[in-house]
Amino acid sequence: MVGARCAGSPTAMLLARKGYRVLLIDRATFPSDTVSTHILHPMGAGALARWGLLSRLDATGCPTIHTYAFDFGPFTLAGAPGTRKAPVGYCPRRTILDKLLVDAAAEAGAEVREGFTVEEVLIEDGRVVGIRGRSKHGAAIERARVVVGADGRRSIVSEAVRPERYDEKPRLLAGYYTYWSGLPMDGRFETYIRDRRGFAAAPTHDDLTMVIVGWPYAEFEENKKDIEGNYLKSIELVPAFADRLRSARREARFAGAAVPGYFCKPYGPGWALVGDAGYDRDFITGQGIMDAFHEAELCVDALDKSFSGARPFEDAMDEYQRNRDARVKPMYDFTCQLAALEPPPPEMQQLLAAANGNQKAMDDFARMNAGTISPAEFFAPENVNAITAVAYATCIPSHDGNGRLAALSGPVD
Repeated sequence: MVGARCAGSPTAMLLARKGYRVLLIDRATFPSDTVSTHILHPMGAGALARWGLLSRLDATGCPTIHTYAFDFGPFTLAGAPGTRKAPVGYCPRRTILDKLLVDAAAEAGAEVREGFTVEEVLIEDGRVVGIRGRSKHGAAIERARVVVGADGRRSIVSEAVRPERYDEKPRLLAGYYTYWSGLPMDGRFETYIRDRRGFAAAPTHDDLTMVIVGWPYAEFEENKKDIEGNYLKSIELVPAFADRLRSARREARFAGAAVPGYFCKPYGPGWALVGDAGYDRDFITGQGIMDAFHEAELCVDALDKSFSGARPFEDAMDEYQRNRDARVKPMYDFTCQLAALEPPPPEMQQLLAAANGNQKAMDDFARMNAGTISPAEFFAPENVNAITAVAYATCIPSHDGNGRLAALSGPVD
C-alpha cells in the first residue's frame, strides 16, 4: 500500500482486518500536515463509525458541525447535512485525522513504514510485482500480489502504470486557506457565494476556524502576488462576515491549491488505485476525505473477492470501478459547475429562491452539498416540482406581486 493518508490507511486497515498481510508505506511521518479542505461530511463520519473510529475522533476535541449554511446574498439556505444515523460533519486537522487512521491500520495488523520513499514501481512482463524504495534504514525491495496506489494526485503508482484517463476537467478554481482564533462558528459550516468569488468557514481543532477563499483559476497568477490582500478583499464582499473576521486573529500561514478533475481506470495487472490517485475533483464541495473512505471500502471488497477466489480479479475490480463512478459522477458534474464561480442559470436561481424558507428543501440542499444525497436526486424533476409547488402555495417572499416565482436578476452580491 503506497500512501498512508485518508485513502491508504483505511484500505490497509480493512484488508488487515480481513486477515491479509499488508505493508503500508508513506514518505511522510505522522503526525504531519497536508493541503486539504478538511471537511469530513456526515457520510464520511458514518464510515468512521462503521470502523469503530468515530469515538476516537470525538475524543480529540474536534467540534461537530450540525448545520450547513449557504449565503447567496439575497438569502441564506441553512439545513441539516446528515441522516439520523450520521447526523453531523467535522472539519478535522489532518495532523490529527491522518495519525488516527495510520494508528488504526497498525492496530489492525498492517506493517507501517513511515519515512519510506518509493523510487520505482517494479513491473515484470506487464504486471506490477512490487516496489523499490528507501528509508533512513536503507534501501529495500518489497514484492506484492497487488500494489495499491493511494498516494494522491501525483501518484508514483499511477505514473508508472499510466492508466486510462477520462472525463478530465481543467483547473477551474484556486483556493487558499488559513486558521483563525476568536471566530466561533457554533456548529455551522458557512459558505458564501458571490460573483466570481466564494469562501467558506468551518470550526476545527484547538478552537480554531478554517477559512478558505476561492477565485477563478484564470486569476491565479495575478492574485498569488498578494494572497493575503486578495483573500481579505474577497471576504469584504460580505461585510457581516468581514466584521466577524476583524475581531479574530490569523494563526497560520496561507496554504492553497488548484486541482484538475479526472477519472482514472483504477486497476490493472497487479495494481489498484484509491483516493485522489484514481479520481479527483475540485475542492469546492469538500468531497475528498469522504470519497477516499468510500473508495477504500469498495476497493477492499473487490480485492477480497479476488484474493478469496470468489471472483476473477478483472471482474471484481471492474465492479469496483463501476460502483465508484456511479456514486461520484453526479457530484463530480455538480462540483465542476460550482467551481466555475459563474452566476447560476435562471432555472437554478428560481429553484434556490423557492427553497428559501422551506426547511425540508433547505435540508435537502445541505444534504446534497454534503454528498448525503446525490445531486441527481435533488435536481430530479419531481423534487424540483415539489419545491417550487410549495413556494407557490405558501407565497414566500421569492415571488413577485403576481404570484410568479421571481428569479434573481443576475450575479448575487
